[in-house]
Amino acid sequence: MASISKAEKAFIQSSLLSDPPLRADSRGLIDFRTIALESGVAPIANGSARVSIGRNAQDGGGGTEVVAAAKLEVESVGDGEGADGGRVACSVSCSPTAYPLLSPNALDDLQHDMTSALNATLSHPTIRPTNLGIIPGKKSWLLNLDIIVFSDAGNIFDAIFMAARAALWDTKVPITKSVQYRAKKGETQAMDVDTDETALVGSALDTRQAIQVADFELPDYWDEGEPLDGRQAWPVCLTLNLLPTLHFLDATLQEEASVPLKLLVFYSFPSDATPLLRGMRLLGTGVSDLTQVKSLLKDGEKYARNVWVALEGKLKDEDFRRNQKARERFLNR
Repeated sequence: MASISKAEKAFIQSSLLSDPPLRADSRGLIDFRTIALESGVAPIANGSARVSIGRNAQDGGGGTEVVAAAKLEVESVGDGEGADGGRVACSVSCSPTAYPLLSPNALDDLQHDMTSALNATLSHPTIRPTNLGIIPGKKSWLLNLDIIVFSDAGNIFDAIFMAARAALWDTKVPITKSVQYRAKKGETQAMDVDTDETALVGSALDTRQAIQVADFELPDYWDEGEPLDGRQAWPVCLTLNLLPTLHFLDATLQEEASVPLKLLVFYSFPSDATPLLRGMRLLGTGVSDLTQVKSLLKDGEKYARNVWVALEGKLKDEDFRRNQKARERFLNR
């Protein structure tokens, strides 16, 4: 987070409010800096991605850089926090080098705010993938989505949600195969399986029925599994930086420090369906009225769609590249 003087703040505001508006890097008010995206950056994760905004093309330095990784683990339903059908848990961690001026307590607060925005949006049951269940009522997948902020040169929330969506798009859920174990008549019921008492079918005293338990195994496939269901539901974030008479996108740190208020809108665009506003947040010390917010939501939907379309095209290219490499690796092993 940048710390600027009152004179610098006044100069940036007057430049943005001038006719035509002026920005230090000569961009227009709704122009983004260069965005780079790469998926599959964490080999041990089920899905991962790196996003950078505004990185220097000459030396690769500067800019906002975020890495997201999704990891699946098996949970027992009804034992602890496991949920039938699976669940998603998100967290954001910030490298101390990304915010060298913040105290440890302030850094913890920042991480909490980022995690809260991400988790409240992506963990909502309405967009939970339908293929996170393994054995109904017994086993399910917990999808842990971990975000690491390595550097922040402005527009961090947009970068976090781009990386999150790219990592979830890249995530493959292992294909599971149900396995049944039966105890024949006259045999003991002792079986070395991961189960519980509720897995037993029928009464242990009923000798007319075979006692069975259910578990699962992972067949060997070249593509490491299937994509998450409902990939179109994962939203993007669009940050509108607000001044009294205008708004602008993709703010640098200095520009963020000079505006009193910013509006975060989370949109998804399902195929052949009405755009969905998944959530919104106002950040800052400024104030805004309902009429202004309604107008900003219309503009935010338009800008978010542009981000969505560009990101969707890049993700499909990355998907093809990753699947081709996975197929070659499977055939050559």
